[in-house]
Amino acid sequence: MLRAPPQAPRASRRPPPPRCSPAAGASPPPSAGGIRRLVLTPEGRAKLDARPDRDFYAFPRLVKHVDDGFLAALADLYRERLRPGWDVLDLMSSWVSHLPPERELALRRVVGHGLNAQELAKNPRLDYFFVKDLNKEQRLELQTSSFDAVLCTVSVQYLQSPEKVFAEIFRVLKPGGVCIVSFSNRMFYEKAIGAWREGTAYSRVQLVTQYFQCVDGFTEPEVVRKLPSDAAGGKPASPLDAVMRLFGMAGSSDPFYAVISYRNFKPM
Repeated sequence: MLRAPPQAPRASRRPPPPRCSPAAGASPPPSAGGIRRLVLTPEGRAKLDARPDRDFYAFPRLVKHVDDGFLAALADLYRERLRPGWDVLDLMSSWVSHLPPERELALRRVVGHGLNAQELAKNPRLDYFFVKDLNKEQRLELQTSSFDAVLCTVSVQYLQSPEKVFAEIFRVLKPGGVCIVSFSNRMFYEKAIGAWREGTAYSRVQLVTQYFQCVDGFTEPEVVRKLPSDAAGGKPASPLDAVMRLFGMAGSSDPFYAVISYRNFKPM
Protein backbone atom coordinates (compact mmCIF):
# COMPACT_ATOMS: atom_id res chain seq x y z
CA MET A 1 0.00 0.00 0.00
CA LEU A 2 1.43 3.33 -1.09
CA ARG A 3 1.84 6.02 1.51
CA ALA A 4 1.48 9.72 0.80
CA PRO A 5 4.78 11.56 0.89
CA PRO A 6 5.34 13.47 4.12
CA GLN A 7 4.21 17.09 3.99
CA ALA A 8 6.43 19.99 4.93
CA PRO A 9 5.59 21.35 8.36
CA ARG A 10 3.35 24.43 8.24
CA ALA A 11 4.67 27.68 9.57
CA SER A 12 3.07 28.39 12.87
CA ARG A 13 0.84 31.43 12.98
CA ARG A 14 -0.33 33.35 15.97
CA PRO A 15 -4.07 33.23 16.37
CA PRO A 16 -5.75 36.54 15.53
CA PRO A 17 -6.44 38.76 18.52
CA PRO A 18 -9.96 38.42 19.82
CA ARG A 19 -12.38 41.08 18.68
CA CYS A 20 -13.78 43.28 21.36
CA SER A 21 -17.51 43.08 21.23
CA PRO A 22 -19.43 46.11 22.55
CA ALA A 23 -20.98 45.77 25.94
CA ALA A 24 -24.65 45.00 26.05
CA GLY A 25 -26.63 48.15 25.34
CA ALA A 26 -23.58 50.13 24.22
CA SER A 27 -23.75 52.11 21.00
CA PRO A 28 -20.93 53.22 18.73
CA PRO A 29 -19.72 56.80 19.12
CA PRO A 30 -21.70 59.24 16.93
CA SER A 31 -20.17 60.74 13.84
CA ALA A 32 -19.81 64.49 13.49
CA GLY A 33 -23.25 66.03 13.64
CA GLY A 34 -24.77 62.96 15.28
CA ILE A 35 -26.91 63.23 18.39
CA ARG A 36 -25.06 61.95 21.47
CA ARG A 37 -28.05 61.88 23.78
CA LEU A 38 -31.51 63.35 24.31
CA VAL A 39 -31.70 66.40 26.53
CA LEU A 40 -35.44 66.70 27.20
CA THR A 41 -37.90 64.34 28.84
CA PRO A 42 -41.38 63.91 27.31
CA GLU A 43 -42.73 66.25 30.01
CA GLY A 44 -40.04 68.80 29.24
CA ARG A 45 -41.14 68.92 25.59
CA ALA A 46 -44.84 69.42 26.34
CA LYS A 47 -46.70 72.68 25.75
CA LEU A 48 -49.79 73.97 27.51
CA ASP A 49 -51.30 74.86 24.13
CA ALA A 50 -51.13 71.69 22.05
CA ARG A 51 -52.56 73.28 18.92
CA PRO A 52 -50.29 73.22 15.85
CA ASP A 53 -47.86 76.13 15.93
CA ARG A 54 -48.86 77.11 12.38
CA ASP A 55 -52.35 77.88 13.73
CA PHE A 56 -51.00 79.95 16.63
CA TYR A 57 -48.82 82.04 14.30
CA ALA A 58 -51.40 82.29 11.51
CA PHE A 59 -51.81 86.05 11.99
CA PRO A 60 -48.75 88.31 11.68
CA ARG A 61 -47.39 89.96 14.82
CA LEU A 62 -45.40 92.98 13.67
CA VAL A 63 -44.02 93.78 17.10
CA LYS A 64 -40.64 93.50 18.80
CA HIS A 65 -40.67 90.88 21.53
CA VAL A 66 -37.77 92.38 23.54
CA ASP A 67 -36.78 95.91 24.46
CA ASP A 68 -34.25 98.27 22.89
CA GLY A 69 -31.54 97.42 25.43
CA PHE A 70 -31.69 93.76 24.48
CA LEU A 71 -31.67 94.57 20.76
CA ALA A 72 -28.67 96.88 21.14
CA ALA A 73 -26.72 94.15 22.95
CA LEU A 74 -27.65 91.67 20.22
CA ALA A 75 -26.58 94.01 17.41
CA ASP A 76 -23.25 94.59 19.16
CA LEU A 77 -22.73 90.83 19.43
CA TYR A 78 -23.46 90.42 15.72
CA ARG A 79 -20.97 93.17 14.88
CA GLU A 80 -18.37 91.29 16.90
CA ARG A 81 -18.99 87.77 15.60
CA LEU A 82 -20.27 88.13 12.02
CA ARG A 83 -18.21 89.19 9.00
CA PRO A 84 -19.08 90.98 5.73
CA GLY A 85 -19.70 88.66 2.81
CA TRP A 86 -21.03 85.82 4.94
CA ASP A 87 -24.02 83.59 4.20
CA VAL A 88 -26.41 83.72 7.17
CA LEU A 89 -29.45 81.65 8.11
CA ASP A 90 -31.91 83.48 10.37
CA LEU A 91 -33.78 80.59 11.96
CA MET A 92 -37.25 81.11 13.49
CA SER A 93 -37.21 84.67 12.19
CA SER A 94 -39.90 87.31 11.79
CA TRP A 95 -40.35 90.75 10.21
CA VAL A 96 -36.97 91.96 11.52
CA SER A 97 -33.64 90.13 11.84
CA HIS A 98 -32.03 92.50 14.37
CA LEU A 99 -28.85 92.63 12.28
CA PRO A 100 -26.75 95.80 12.14
CA PRO A 101 -27.58 98.08 9.18
CA GLU A 102 -26.35 96.80 5.84
CA ARG A 103 -23.95 99.73 5.53
CA GLU A 104 -22.19 98.36 8.64
CA LEU A 105 -22.46 94.65 7.87
CA ALA A 106 -22.92 93.81 4.19
CA LEU A 107 -23.72 90.12 4.11
CA ARG A 108 -23.62 88.04 0.95
CA ARG A 109 -26.93 86.30 1.61
CA VAL A 110 -29.50 86.15 4.42
CA VAL A 111 -32.00 83.29 4.32
CA GLY A 112 -34.97 83.51 6.67
CA HIS A 113 -37.11 80.81 8.20
CA GLY A 114 -40.29 81.20 10.21
CA LEU A 115 -43.94 80.28 10.58
CA ASN A 116 -45.66 83.32 9.07
CA ALA A 117 -45.01 84.26 5.46
CA GLN A 118 -46.45 87.77 5.87
CA GLU A 119 -44.00 88.58 8.64
CA LEU A 120 -41.05 87.19 6.71
CA ALA A 121 -42.03 89.06 3.54
CA LYS A 122 -41.73 92.36 5.42
CA ASN A 123 -38.18 91.61 6.62
CA PRO A 124 -35.89 93.87 4.52
CA ARG A 125 -32.70 91.90 5.29
CA LEU A 126 -33.91 88.58 3.87
CA ASP A 127 -32.88 87.60 0.34
CA TYR A 128 -35.44 84.81 0.48
CA PHE A 129 -37.32 82.83 3.09
CA PHE A 130 -39.20 79.62 3.68
CA VAL A 131 -41.99 78.57 6.05
CA LYS A 132 -41.64 75.38 8.08
CA ASP A 133 -42.88 74.05 11.42
CA LEU A 134 -39.76 72.68 13.10
CA ASN A 135 -41.87 70.93 15.72
CA LYS A 136 -43.40 68.80 12.97
CA GLU A 137 -40.40 68.26 10.69
CA GLN A 138 -36.82 69.15 11.61
CA ARG A 139 -35.08 68.51 8.31
CA LEU A 140 -34.03 71.76 6.63
CA GLU A 141 -34.21 71.76 2.84
CA LEU A 142 -30.82 73.47 2.66
CA GLN A 143 -27.46 72.34 1.36
CA THR A 144 -24.91 70.88 3.74
CA SER A 145 -22.10 73.25 4.80
CA SER A 146 -23.70 76.25 3.12
CA PHE A 147 -23.84 78.91 5.87
CA ASP A 148 -21.20 80.82 7.79
CA ALA A 149 -23.63 81.61 10.61
CA VAL A 150 -26.99 80.47 11.96
CA LEU A 151 -28.92 82.86 14.19
CA CYS A 152 -31.87 82.10 16.46
CA THR A 153 -33.35 85.04 18.34
CA VAL A 154 -35.84 84.76 21.24
CA SER A 155 -37.39 81.59 19.82
CA VAL A 156 -35.41 78.61 21.10
CA GLN A 157 -37.92 78.20 23.97
CA TYR A 158 -40.54 76.85 21.55
CA LEU A 159 -38.54 73.93 20.11
CA GLN A 160 -39.90 70.52 21.09
CA SER A 161 -37.18 68.53 19.31
CA PRO A 162 -34.14 70.76 19.86
CA GLU A 163 -31.68 67.87 19.56
CA LYS A 164 -32.70 67.23 15.94
CA VAL A 165 -32.86 70.93 15.11
CA PHE A 166 -29.36 71.57 16.46
CA ALA A 167 -28.09 68.56 14.49
CA GLU A 168 -29.52 70.24 11.38
CA ILE A 169 -27.88 73.53 12.36
CA PHE A 170 -24.57 71.67 12.53
CA ARG A 171 -25.18 70.11 9.10
CA VAL A 172 -25.89 73.38 7.28
CA LEU A 173 -23.01 75.27 8.94
CA LYS A 174 -19.69 75.44 7.16
CA PRO A 175 -16.71 74.08 9.13
CA GLY A 176 -15.80 76.89 11.51
CA GLY A 177 -19.26 78.45 11.17
CA VAL A 178 -20.96 79.97 14.20
CA CYS A 179 -24.40 79.55 15.76
CA ILE A 180 -25.70 82.30 18.03
CA VAL A 181 -28.81 81.57 20.11
CA SER A 182 -30.12 84.59 22.03
CA PHE A 183 -33.04 84.84 24.45
CA SER A 184 -34.45 86.74 27.40
CA ASN A 185 -37.16 85.93 29.92
CA ARG A 186 -40.12 86.80 27.71
CA MET A 187 -42.18 84.11 26.01
CA PHE A 188 -45.60 83.08 24.81
CA TYR A 189 -46.14 81.10 27.99
CA GLU A 190 -48.64 78.63 26.58
CA LYS A 191 -46.34 77.82 23.64
CA ALA A 192 -43.05 77.48 25.52
CA ILE A 193 -41.95 73.94 26.37
CA GLY A 194 -42.29 72.70 29.95
CA ALA A 195 -38.54 72.65 30.62
CA TRP A 196 -38.40 76.36 29.74
CA ARG A 197 -41.58 77.45 31.53
CA GLU A 198 -40.57 75.76 34.78
CA GLY A 199 -36.92 76.76 34.59
CA THR A 200 -34.88 79.62 35.98
CA ALA A 201 -32.60 82.00 34.11
CA TYR A 202 -29.65 79.79 35.02
CA SER A 203 -31.33 76.53 34.00
CA ARG A 204 -32.41 77.99 30.65
CA VAL A 205 -28.82 78.96 29.85
CA GLN A 206 -27.76 75.44 30.80
CA LEU A 207 -30.53 73.98 28.65
CA VAL A 208 -29.34 75.76 25.49
CA THR A 209 -25.77 74.83 26.38
CA GLN A 210 -26.83 71.18 26.48
CA TYR A 211 -28.55 71.51 23.10
CA PHE A 212 -25.13 72.24 21.61
CA GLN A 213 -23.34 69.62 23.69
CA CYS A 214 -25.72 66.85 22.66
CA VAL A 215 -24.57 67.15 19.03
CA ASP A 216 -21.12 65.74 18.27
CA GLY A 217 -18.78 68.29 16.69
CA PHE A 218 -19.82 71.61 18.22
CA THR A 219 -17.18 73.50 20.19
CA GLU A 220 -17.66 74.11 23.92
CA PRO A 221 -20.50 76.66 24.15
CA GLU A 222 -19.73 80.20 25.26
CA VAL A 223 -22.27 82.19 27.31
CA VAL A 224 -22.74 85.95 27.08
CA ARG A 225 -24.90 87.70 29.70
CA LYS A 226 -26.03 91.26 30.13
CA LEU A 227 -28.39 91.64 33.07
CA PRO A 228 -30.60 94.62 34.02
CA SER A 229 -28.38 95.31 37.03
CA ASP A 230 -25.44 95.83 34.66
CA ALA A 231 -27.25 98.70 32.96
CA ALA A 232 -28.58 100.10 36.24
CA GLY A 233 -25.20 100.57 37.91
CA GLY A 234 -25.43 97.33 39.86
CA LYS A 235 -28.93 97.94 41.24
CA PRO A 236 -30.89 94.67 40.90
CA ALA A 237 -34.23 94.58 39.13
CA SER A 238 -37.26 94.13 41.37
CA PRO A 239 -39.57 91.08 41.19
CA LEU A 240 -42.30 93.41 39.93
CA ASP A 241 -40.09 94.40 37.00
CA ALA A 242 -39.67 90.73 36.09
CA VAL A 243 -43.44 90.13 36.13
CA MET A 244 -44.09 93.26 34.07
CA ARG A 245 -41.50 92.23 31.47
CA LEU A 246 -42.95 88.73 31.27
CA PHE A 247 -46.29 90.18 30.15
CA GLY A 248 -44.73 92.76 27.84
CA MET A 249 -45.32 95.73 30.14
CA ALA A 250 -42.90 98.50 31.01
CA GLY A 251 -40.16 97.65 33.44
CA SER A 252 -36.40 97.67 33.65
CA SER A 253 -34.33 96.42 30.74
CA ASP A 254 -34.77 92.84 29.52
CA PRO A 255 -31.93 90.53 30.53
CA PHE A 256 -29.79 89.46 27.57
CA TYR A 257 -28.44 85.93 27.18
CA ALA A 258 -26.64 84.38 24.23
CA VAL A 259 -25.12 80.93 23.88
CA ILE A 260 -22.55 80.63 21.09
CA SER A 261 -20.86 77.61 19.56
CA TYR A 262 -18.93 76.84 16.39
CA ARG A 263 -18.94 73.88 14.08
CA ASN A 264 -15.53 72.33 14.68
CA PHE A 265 -13.20 71.87 11.70
CA LYS A 266 -12.71 68.30 12.96
CA PRO A 267 -15.02 66.12 15.06
CA MET A 268 -14.32 66.42 18.78
